[in-house]
Parts: sequence; C-alpha cells; structure tokens
Amino acid sequence: MNKQALTYDDIQLVPSYSTVTSRKNIDLSTKVTKRYSIQIPLVASCMDTVCESEMAVALAEIGGVGCIHRFMSVQHQLHEVSIVAKAAADLFIKNNSNTTIPVMAAVGANGDYAERAAELVKAGANIILIDVAHGHHENVKTAINHLKKLLPAHIDIIAGNIASAAAAKDLEAWGADGLRVGVGGGSLCTTRIKTGFGVPNVTCLENILAITSIPVMADGGIRASGDIAKALALGASSVMLGSLIAGTKEAPGQIIEKPNGLYKRYRGAASLETKTVHGQEQRNVEGESTVIPFKGGVKFVVEGLLDGVRSALSYGGANNLKAFKPEYVIVTHAGQTEAKPHLL
Repeated sequence: MNKQALTYDDIQLVPSYSTVTSRKNIDLSTKVTKRYSIQIPLVASCMDTVCESEMAVALAEIGGVGCIHRFMSVQHQLHEVSIVAKAAADLFIKNNSNTTIPVMAAVGANGDYAERAAELVKAGANIILIDVAHGHHENVKTAINHLKKLLPAHIDIIAGNIASAAAAKDLEAWGADGLRVGVGGGSLCTTRIKTGFGVPNVTCLENILAITSIPVMADGGIRASGDIAKALALGASSVMLGSLIAGTKEAPGQIIEKPNGLYKRYRGAASLETKTVHGQEQRNVEGESTVIPFKGGVKFVVEGLLDGVRSALSYGGANNLKAFKPEYVIVTHAGQTEAKPHLL
C-alpha cells in the first residue's frame, strides 16, 4: 500500500439538507460493543491521568463510559471497578433503564491479564478492554481466545489498538466485540516519530470501517468537537478521549498550583514517567508527559463537546448517529487556515 492518507484536519464535512427542528432533540446514543450501548459516543481513555472511578462515574452519569486503567495493583483496580459498578447499578434504577449500563476496565495481553479480567468481572465489569499499543499481535489473539473461554457469555471484549483493515478482519475473527482504532495519533504519543509506523486517522478509520461490522472506537487525534463529528461521520460508533478531558477535577492526580494558574499532570501511557511511576522496565518509551491547565468539572467540558457534535448532526441533516453520513471534501493548507478564526 503506497497512497496518500488523510487525517481530521485534511477534511471538512459538506453540509446537507436538514429537517432538524431542535439540536436538543438529537439522539447521540450508540453502541460501544456488540451488546452494550451508551447515550453519548464518548469513552474516557484508560490512562492513569485520565480515568479511575471518579471519571468513570461522572461519564456514566452523563451517558458515556470510562475505562478504568490497568496501571495499578489488581486489588486497587477491583476497588475502582466496584465503585463504578455500584454507581452504574444506582443509575440503572434511577433512570428506570431497560439496558445494562456498561462498566469497562482494561487489562494487558500477558502476565496476569486473565486472572485480572476474571476478578474485574466479579467486581462488576461487563466490558474488558485489551489495552496494548499494537493490537494486531499473536498475544492479543491468544488473550481474546482465552478470555472468551474464561469469562461469562455476557462479557464483551474490546481489542486494539489497530490501524489496518487486515487487523480488523483478524480481531473480528478472533472474537472481539469492539475495536479500538488508531496507532500513534495521541496528543503525547511519539510512536510515529520513534518507529515510523501509524496511519493518519481518517484513512485508518475508512479502511477499517469498510470491512468490519462490529463497533469501532476512534482513539487518538481528537482535539475538538469537530474531530469527534468527523470520526462519527466516517462511521465510528464512539471516540476515546484523553487530552480533552485530562486536567479536569475528575481526572486522577493532584492539582498543581503555579504562579500563572492551576495545572494537572497528563502523560502518555508509554511515556518514561508512566513506566517509572508504575515500576515498569524503562524501555520502548513512546510517549511524553506534561502538565495541562486545570479545566474544572468534566461535565462542563463534555457538554461543550456535545453541543458541537449536535450542531454537526444538524448541519448534516441527521437526527441521530445512524443517519449521520455526510460527504467530505479534502482541503488544502489554505483551506485549513480558512477553517480557523483567521482575523485574530
């Protein structure tokens, strides 16, 4: 394969005839796996500076889902999942819901992953996400096969990260119930620089969505609500958020006070800092770490993002995500400049 590949900034969606009467009434519900649905298409990333129980509960209350990260002891992760499971059960009753609210947690693809997954399910998780950088791998095949035999039938498995149609075909054949798509596009990821590998997000999603029938979660490169809209327009069922919701009150970590304001730490999952903090071998570093401005409550941040997504569906003439299928045009550098406030 030797062709031009596109990412979010390379395209703009084309407005369609619309009969949308109110953006407030637009339905953003979607599937996050074959069995489980969410009311908004947002998933909190399984990073140690993004999602533990506080973030996952906050997302569940808004209608999304958070994935409890794996960079902690089994007991600690079980505790975090049990908090989310209890809150999700309360929400189920409170909302008089007829669909099970997803509770998602991450495991690796080697070491204690199977025992960890089994314990997480006992603690209340119903979605296990196999969290590895290169998901098109024999270890992932083995892990999916093992977990499918080990775990109850109602437990769904999301696998990734992947960036090719061949990977999607294989993971679906191996038994994955959802795909996590995107390699090297995260805001602090250096995989593409360190290794040269990765496929720009639009082309990556198009190639995979053309051949798969299971829900796809777009992960990495989402910098604004317009990028969320573009991923959904291409056919992604949901998007995974890291930097956009890092730095909020609900994100793990202490608030750092500096002379010029308040900050929180944010680091890539494969950064040296993450490996050091969690006692991992300090090799294969493919991420950076930084501090980002404190953003306040995540609900406020998410509501701003959803306003943009609902507006996008209105421009696309769609009252729900299933009907949201606008065309796009490829834009030049001048078009990218024109797309931003260019008087300032």
